[in-house]
Amino acid sequence: MTFIASPKRYHEIPYNRCGNSGIKLPAISFGLWNNFGGEDTLENQRRMLMKAFDLGITHFDLANNYGPPPGAAEKNFGRILKEDFAQYRDEMIISTKAGFRMWDGPYGDWGSRKYLISSLDQSLQRMNLDYVDIFYHHRPDPETPLEETMAALDQTVRQGKALYVGISNYNAEQTKQAIDILEAQGTPFIIHQAAYSMLDRTIENGLTDVLDEHGIGCIAYVPLAQGLLTDKYLSGIPKDSRAAKEFIPFLNERDVSSDKLQKIKALNTIARDRGQTLAQMALVWVLQEKSVVSALIGASRVSQIEENIKALSNTTFAQEELDAINDILN
Repeated sequence: MTFIASPKRYHEIPYNRCGNSGIKLPAISFGLWNNFGGEDTLENQRRMLMKAFDLGITHFDLANNYGPPPGAAEKNFGRILKEDFAQYRDEMIISTKAGFRMWDGPYGDWGSRKYLISSLDQSLQRMNLDYVDIFYHHRPDPETPLEETMAALDQTVRQGKALYVGISNYNAEQTKQAIDILEAQGTPFIIHQAAYSMLDRTIENGLTDVLDEHGIGCIAYVPLAQGLLTDKYLSGIPKDSRAAKEFIPFLNERDVSSDKLQKIKALNTIARDRGQTLAQMALVWVLQEKSVVSALIGASRVSQIEENIKALSNTTFAQEELDAINDILN
């Protein structure tokens, strides 16, 4: 059956200007980092993408290595895009990235021109696309000259393979250097994807100032701190949680200290008083930062997307609430 998107989809969610660019992004965007791999059911992936689009989410974020195995998320997304979303391609902002290990040998990692150009070619093939809307360098490369990496991003735009470029995981000084190079090249650099949540406020230490000064938007990934800022951990660490699994490198029991759990419980009290879940409050909190135009969520089921979108029904904070949150976090 052909997918017909909801005619009300653009009434469900606000869209924010991405820096000084002509692009607006939904306040909540959808990332395919997890649950779009080779072992995840395609039908559940399809249902989540359809629900996200019906709720007004127009930005879908991928990377070459998302899976597992690496490339699986792009391949699955490309299949669903071709089968169900072909008529809506021009209503979507699709991004991908390169910068982490993707294939064996010295040319399948980091930030050389060879790697970035080859990787984007492969990504386009997997997704059945002629171009992506945003192409990111996924992390700084300590060995490749930044000029080479930025020139590669510029080349993807001039070849028509990307409309805009972005960077991810760069600190404030690295970002400033990248901006100088990209501005000199005339490259349409519009966005920085950075980790940002109530439990990780690193970007406030200079990066957001650089982005504001130069009119670059920021999209916050892991705004729920890998699930810590949900009701899952309010009573401790569940045995089936991500933190309880030793093979998850980004979150494990060592990251869930008793002090952190106490903060989560205190934050939950404020969320409850606002009429929100902890996750909903955490999502709209990151949007209070001036440069943050979108919060990037993931999901394993449709209901999580629906609950996250409900956060946008209450996006304002009283000063007393912000002060109380800062007291807890500090």
